[in-house]
Amino acid sequence: MNKNSIKKIAFFLLSASVFASCTNNKFTIEGDIKDGFGKTLYLENITTSSVVVVDSADLGNDGAFRFKKPKPQAPDFYRLRLKHQFINLSVDSTETIKVQSDTLNFARDYTVEGSYECTKIKELTFLQLTTNEAYNQLQKQYDSKAISVDEYIAKAKEIIDIYKKKATGYIASNPASAAAYFALFQQVNGLLIFDPYDKQDAKMYGAVANNWNLNYPDALRTRHLVNLFKNSLLVLRREQNAAMPNEVDGKQFFDISLPSIQDNEIRLSEVGAGKVVLVDFTAYESQNSPQHNMDLLKIYWKYEPQGFTIYQVSLDRDKHFWKNAAVNLPWTCVIDPQSIYSGIAKKYNVSNLPTGFLFTKNGEISSRIDNYNELEKLIVPLLK
Repeated sequence: MNKNSIKKIAFFLLSASVFASCTNNKFTIEGDIKDGFGKTLYLENITTSSVVVVDSADLGNDGAFRFKKPKPQAPDFYRLRLKHQFINLSVDSTETIKVQSDTLNFARDYTVEGSYECTKIKELTFLQLTTNEAYNQLQKQYDSKAISVDEYIAKAKEIIDIYKKKATGYIASNPASAAAYFALFQQVNGLLIFDPYDKQDAKMYGAVANNWNLNYPDALRTRHLVNLFKNSLLVLRREQNAAMPNEVDGKQFFDISLPSIQDNEIRLSEVGAGKVVLVDFTAYESQNSPQHNMDLLKIYWKYEPQGFTIYQVSLDRDKHFWKNAAVNLPWTCVIDPQSIYSGIAKKYNVSNLPTGFLFTKNGEISSRIDNYNELEKLIVPLLK
């Protein structure tokens, strides 16, 4: 055999090796969409901060599609999009995921094969959809004044608790899985269902964060999750220990600017400058509102001379009723015209009323207040 033949064989073997290596480092998502002719199917990557279009396919007569992309270094999330319908998927290896659906019920009537995690993602997606639908029906009842704000809050909690109970099973069975991460970050009405600043929910974040940090320490999702869990621990430990502000690093929250009784905008950062401030989300139409405000009055008059104040955010739907109820209160009273749809309440992940947030004199979050019986002991160390 001459040298040229040897070189050709060596080149062929090397090329085949490289090709096989490249092929083995890719995952495939393929399938067919019934009645999809002429429509465009998109593959999108769901990152920690945005959704990015990765690829697209114009569907032919048979509705077939195939996407082949580099394998992620850690479990990652993708979705197939057909107009405004989505199919959520997870990828963590060089697997081949097969999806079949139709254009009419694309997001609901689909099958997925080749990935155990994608099957779990489908189950969790349907659970979240059911939760959202129940929540939307509840909001319609509230909007039509068929139920009170107290009934709304109680029923909303029931809906959320049903999701949490079922989703906890996915997390507890394998906290290192993509399904556990996915379950943790589902939302209803724009709110995280699992609240990182709730003592029980924080345990779920901790379980997933620790396992992902062990298995995927360099992944962006892991760093994001670990940082979120660390921030929640700081707040929860302050609540537990009533720590001094300089003992731990605080987390600064979103500023608020809302109309007062006089209809002029009042900003939280101005009211709380140099003071310990309680941001109190409430609804005056709630049955427990009079007693809640009476309890706050006792604390306010006791600690106001030492630099404590209250910025109270009403989520009432009746602005006139709120004005009459708030007119004689000594602290700053503002109202969010969006009521229970408040974008500000969503940013603070408020799912129950009343809910408070205690800020240090430096404008940093010290504690989330769900149990107001503990409020006074948390205020005292911050005033020193």
